Amino acid sequence: MSQVTEARTQIECRCGAVGVELRGEPLLQFYCHCDDCQAVHGAAFVPVAMYKTDAVSIVRGEASSWSLRTTPRRTCPACGTRLFAEPNPRVRGVTAYLLPAGLFKPTFHIQCRFAVLPVRDDLPHYRSLPARLGGADETVDW
Repeated sequence: MSQVTEARTQIECRCGAVGVELRGEPLLQFYCHCDDCQAVHGAAFVPVAMYKTDAVSIVRGEASSWSLRTTPRRTCPACGTRLFAEPNPRVRGVTAYLLPAGLFKPTFHIQCRFAVLPVRDDLPHYRSLPARLGGADETVDW
C-alpha cells in the first residue's frame, strides 16, 4: 500500500527563535512592489510565496503581530525578521527569501505602479494585480 504524504517545509527567522512550518505547495509565487512591502522590508520589492492560511503554522517560539498600514504581519520579536503577511483570512504571504534555495519560483510581479526602478526579466509585470487576484491584468511596459 502506497501512502501520499504532504510536503512540509521548515523555515525560521534569522536568529532561529521562531520556526514556521509550511505544508503543501504555495498557491502563487511572485514579487510584490507595493509601497507597504517596501516600507516594511526596507527593500524595493519582496519575494512572496502565497499559501492557504491553514498551511502556515508557527511551530517554535512566538511571533509578534503588527501592521504598518493595513496588512497584519508576523515578525520575530528578537531579530525583527518579517515571517509572513496576512492580507486576508484565507491566505498568508510568506517572505520567500526564507525558503530553502531553489524553492522560490516566481511567475509574475505585482503592484509595479509603486516600483522604485524597473525590473527587467521574462515575467509579467502587473501595474496593480492580475485578474486572478481581482485586478485587471494591466501591465507596465519597462
